[in-house]
Amino acid sequence: MSVELPAPLRAAIARELEGVSRKGLAERAARTSLAYRAGKGSAGVIREADDALAYALARLPATYAACASVFEEAVARAPGFRPQRLLDAGAGPAAASWAALEAWPELGAVNWLDASPQFLEIAARLATDGPDVLRVAEARRGDLTAGGADWPRADLVACSYALAEIAPARQAAVVADLWAACDGLLALIEPGTPAGFARLRTAREALIAAGAEILAPCPHHGACPMAGEDWCHFSVRLPRSRDHRIAKGAEVPYEDERYAYLLAARPGLGAPVAARVLAPPRSGKPGIDLKLCTPGGLEARFVAKRDKQAFSAARRLDWGDPAL
Repeated sequence: MSVELPAPLRAAIARELEGVSRKGLAERAARTSLAYRAGKGSAGVIREADDALAYALARLPATYAACASVFEEAVARAPGFRPQRLLDAGAGPAAASWAALEAWPELGAVNWLDASPQFLEIAARLATDGPDVLRVAEARRGDLTAGGADWPRADLVACSYALAEIAPARQAAVVADLWAACDGLLALIEPGTPAGFARLRTAREALIAAGAEILAPCPHHGACPMAGEDWCHFSVRLPRSRDHRIAKGAEVPYEDERYAYLLAARPGLGAPVAARVLAPPRSGKPGIDLKLCTPGGLEARFVAKRDKQAFSAARRLDWGDPAL
């Protein structure tokens, strides 16, 4: 699966880049990446408008692709869900909002919540020629850890790549506030690293205890079977523009974004799958090996080539797909 930015968003980024030094942005992007990896939050990293632009150039495409993949899964798991209100919490340059509009064009109101004025400003500029609902999105400056009493309620609450910036001791309270603001579906998206997965596994336990139904990626509500150095994550491929390659210091014309996610819903909104493919299927002459998460736990399933019907179905499966 390859995910491209919507044409209006690509055009908006190109407009922001007019007259701006690509070398300077690449240097800012590199410093920003190092700072985030060192554990610094956006408040200590995004200090100027050009910092936000460098971040948008280097990271927005991958964030959008991950969100788009997660929302595509949400549509499949809850086909009757028709959200009207979106709360994009920790919005950054609003990649999740753009992805949500692709999945649910009927969205009628969008709220951005972020502590960074630079991010909120660039989100508004990038939305200038976007869908009407984004052009009039309400931007709220606020720290996710300050409490959600004043947050607007929403049918769809998205929090992408934001929990990583919150101290571990405060993450549980933030997840509780996100769930309290949610009238329908809560989407949590994190880097596809062991640490990102660990944050989501903890959030999953708390959300189930609070009455949420987990729609994806899990096919059950039991204890997570992942153990040791194994972790649940997925991958999406996105094309890189020339400017994107310069900002990333990369040569290849594409990027594979690894991400982890959780879709938690109010009861009755949708249903999980019977099983989930947790790794790229391995094909050989005798057949295909699948690593699955099932209600019974992790399962290594072999589909023999001689079982033509099952083998035909297994050949179409990819990493992250539902499996029967």
